[in-house]
Amino acid sequence: MLHDHSDHHPDHALLPSDPALRVKALETLLVAKGLVDPAALDAIIETYAYKIGPRNGAAVVARAWTDPDFRAYLLRDATAAVREMGFYGRQGEHMVAVENTADLHNMVVCTLCSCYPWPLLGIPPDWYKSDAYRARAVREPRAVLADFGVSLPATCAVRVWDSTAEVRYLVIPQRPLGTEGLGADALAARVTRDGMIGTALL
Repeated sequence: MLHDHSDHHPDHALLPSDPALRVKALETLLVAKGLVDPAALDAIIETYAYKIGPRNGAAVVARAWTDPDFRAYLLRDATAAVREMGFYGRQGEHMVAVENTADLHNMVVCTLCSCYPWPLLGIPPDWYKSDAYRARAVREPRAVLADFGVSLPATCAVRVWDSTAEVRYLVIPQRPLGTEGLGADALAARVTRDGMIGTALL
């Protein structure tokens, strides 16, 4: 979405991106040296991509929308709050929750690499790891949001949070209008991964 592919040869579309090629080369090398079990690697990828995905984060957001005490707890100490729900582990040891409002929109980036809360959101999307997103999100966040189809009023401030190896962020999106009568499960189904990164509105 953030790249212009108009001048690419059609055959190039069949090739993995440069980062994907580097990852595959590294994986092949580690497997050849006996340092990585390919079956274990496949199991980890399947778990995060298909079994976890963003469902854990969606459950956290839905609970925050329906339980004021939990919402306050999450905003005060997200690490403890998500741990109590059973969501913790590598790539998510220290969490901070930030809340979107009518006056403030939050979005998350990792400018140095691709730090991301895997236990809550699953495997990061390719665009999150792209040089274009990482470089532009801090410099021109409204333009990046526009690329994702998000248009905010001028009165709404945009705050960009830079994930690090020590801290991961979870955006609590604004609860959609007309969902007052829905339970937590139905609300969780409305929550998207991009909404919890801050690059989508619900």
